[in-house]
Amino acid sequence: RKKCLLCNNVLMIVAASIMGCSKISQSFEMILIGRFMCGVSLCVPLHHQYVGEISPRKLRGFANSTSSFFWTLGKAIGQISGQRELLGSQALWPLLMASCGLPALVQLLTLPFFPESPPYLLMQKGDQEACKKAIRQLWGEGQHQAEIDDIMKEKATMKNTKILSVLELVKEPAFRWQLYMIVTLTATIQLCGINAV
Repeated sequence: RKKCLLCNNVLMIVAASIMGCSKISQSFEMILIGRFMCGVSLCVPLHHQYVGEISPRKLRGFANSTSSFFWTLGKAIGQISGQRELLGSQALWPLLMASCGLPALVQLLTLPFFPESPPYLLMQKGDQEACKKAIRQLWGEGQHQAEIDDIMKEKATMKNTKILSVLELVKEPAFRWQLYMIVTLTATIQLCGINAV
């Protein structure tokens, strides 16, 4: 999870650099390439997964809601800083385009000091000691055996669950309506007015 986030941050910094240099290069294609790179980044699902897994159970719902909060805050800051009086002028718009790299840079510099997700360490890596160490680093000293037991139960449940590939998921009739719903919601999210908000 953590390595994936770090790689994603590198992608965002490269995208921001490409967009920031588009005016100097006199290339609108660089803006398109940079925006495409921002679009294929996995910021939102990775944030949900990592933050949800490193949070104690009682704070998990709150931690998962931070993604939506910061997404909306980012859009608001982008709208405000895009005003002509701030960064929306002809001379400063490349800085506005490149500003998406700033949060990625902050996360790239701070994330190495955070441990890997405890469920990942225990379920995928099978390293119980590293899991306990990560839990102590994240949640402090104390009795965390109940959380480790929950992760072990989840691991046991996962053994009996067949993991489907993307192609198998698309072909599976039992998931067809859920898939239609997700695709429809994702495709129409821009029509809900979030940009206006």
